[in-house]
Amino acid sequence: MAEMSDINVPKLTIVQQAIASCCGAIITSLFVTPLDVIKTRLQAQRNPFHDGKCFVNSSGHMDHVYVCKNGDSKAWYKKPGHFKGTLDAFVKIIRIEGIKSLWSGLPPTLIMAVPTTAIYFTCYDQLCEALKNRPGKHDEHIPVIAGSLSRFGSATVVSPLELIKTQMQYRRSSYKQLYLRVSTRVAVDGWLSLWQGWASTILRDVPFSAMYWYNYERFKKMMCKEAGAHEPTFFVSFTSGAASASIAAVVTQPFDVVKTHRQTQLWENETLKIPQRDSKSTWTVMRKIAAKNGVTGLFAGITPRLFKVAPACAIMISTYEYGKSFFSHLNEKKNQHP
Repeated sequence: MAEMSDINVPKLTIVQQAIASCCGAIITSLFVTPLDVIKTRLQAQRNPFHDGKCFVNSSGHMDHVYVCKNGDSKAWYKKPGHFKGTLDAFVKIIRIEGIKSLWSGLPPTLIMAVPTTAIYFTCYDQLCEALKNRPGKHDEHIPVIAGSLSRFGSATVVSPLELIKTQMQYRRSSYKQLYLRVSTRVAVDGWLSLWQGWASTILRDVPFSAMYWYNYERFKKMMCKEAGAHEPTFFVSFTSGAASASIAAVVTQPFDVVKTHRQTQLWENETLKIPQRDSKSTWTVMRKIAAKNGVTGLFAGITPRLFKVAPACAIMISTYEYGKSFFSHLNEKKNQHP
């Protein structure tokens, strides 16, 4: 594995890493949101969203649950449209509703995506630096360990915030009412109730992260060696990110199918006041899907996921690497001219 110090010279501060990752999250969301808006509008055209119905919206590197609001017929996902396909929807939405409609639902996406991505990427780089300095450690294991731990940590921190955000989005209420609702939930079901759906998220995201970073660092090293570069160019980062994300997405697709199934069911039960049955394990849900739809059912939606995840990860990592390179050169100039 390439020595990571070759790329991060001079060393970046945590704040600089966080700024680079935040910029990457914003740029990625701006590029990917139109694709997800079109996908959601086409989905709503085939199967209209009823009150209390849930759907999962994705920025490419993070999922967001939307709960259809009671009486909110003007919501962006309920707007009427007669679309023949993706390109037709793209053209008609711009022509009839204006180009801004392609970024519907962007603010709540950014509210969650920016801090989550900052925690995730900053933790990854900090862990890589710490593990690299430990004696007796093999460099090729560092991305796997750092990627797994950083994703585990960021998903655990954000899980309760996602639950609270979804509550706010479904029932517009004051912060006092929200606090009362959350505190009542904790009093009745305990603190762990704030992490409902966490297990299925971890089972998908931690293996994805481990594979993604392992392959990304390998591809980056190979391409930098071929080009004779000491740090990755935008093209190297973009290509390595897209390739490694594609591999990780295919391998973890069954967990993505289960996560989406559990996530939407959880919130529909919550909003429609359906009594919660005994929580089924991820493996039980997986066997149920396989029995009903065959093994191919566990890979349902793999094509649209690849079209979303690969470019999203490529844009994110290339802008992040560019941001780190910018700060690295800035620090170098400051060291030369203090």
